[in-house]
Amino acid sequence: MGGGSWATALAKLLLQNCDSILWYMRRDDRIDDFKRLGHNPAYLTDCVFDTSRIHFSSDINAVCEAADTLLLVMPSPYFKAHVDKITVDISSKYVVSAVKGIVPDCNEIISHYMTGRFGIAPDRLLVVSGPCHAEEVALGRPSYLTVGCRDVFHASQFATCLSGPALHTITSSDVDGIEYAAVLKNVYAIASGMIHGLKSGDNFQAMLVCNAIREMERFVDTVCPRPRQICDSVYLGDLLVTSYSRFSRNHNFGSMIGRGYSVKAARMEMEQTAEGYYGTKCIHEINQQHGVEMPILEGVYDILYRGGSPATVLRQLSQTFI
Repeated sequence: MGGGSWATALAKLLLQNCDSILWYMRRDDRIDDFKRLGHNPAYLTDCVFDTSRIHFSSDINAVCEAADTLLLVMPSPYFKAHVDKITVDISSKYVVSAVKGIVPDCNEIISHYMTGRFGIAPDRLLVVSGPCHAEEVALGRPSYLTVGCRDVFHASQFATCLSGPALHTITSSDVDGIEYAAVLKNVYAIASGMIHGLKSGDNFQAMLVCNAIREMERFVDTVCPRPRQICDSVYLGDLLVTSYSRFSRNHNFGSMIGRGYSVKAARMEMEQTAEGYYGTKCIHEINQQHGVEMPILEGVYDILYRGGSPATVLRQLSQTFI
């Protein structure tokens, strides 16, 4: 469910192991072009599909009714507008979130929203995350994804649908921690991009990432306490690739701001959604209840929402790094 680059890459993985899939896209013209061209007309256009194995539909309820598992891959700002159109009963379905974002306004991670909105049992909710850019998955480069579910057996079952020669899967039961980490790494990638745009150097960027993983750990351990290894790929690995990669839209968004773009101009120029822009506000508001020490998050919030100067805010942050 979704028509962007990450949805396209995951569909390619699924079709290596499944006979056919249903694919919800909201625009009929995109579906028609996809069928005619044999690839997504807007994203990862080199990724060719056997469209006879794909049942396309712009009717979200028809797809939900026919499928046994729903894989959600919409950008978080538009997530609620899509799923709130679902009127059929999906409480008995398996639901997998690959959103890597948070639901704006209500500030809920996807699994919590789906449970509250549709009555889906927590052991039927899965999350897919990790250091994987869609572009590299589509190119067949070695990639690693973590599939999380409170019932690890269900995580293992879905992992077999994604695994392939170049795609390696890991399972976890830390659904909430994985989802919050996926939101936070986008925020920190924006800060990393700002350092790059300001040409403040690799040393400073490395210190930011070191402090960011500590900040992430403090937050997730407070909001969803349980044993976890923050250096696992789904936490640290995803933070690293998002903070440094040229494929990272959040890094690129931050770099534009560091180079002098206004926040509004950078958002307008981005062809894809920078999830971290929305995640920054959501986590800032959630943390009002928890009071976790999060200087990097607050610094990014000051720049994006209060008009703070990137150079000034980052210089002040540099004095707090250890």
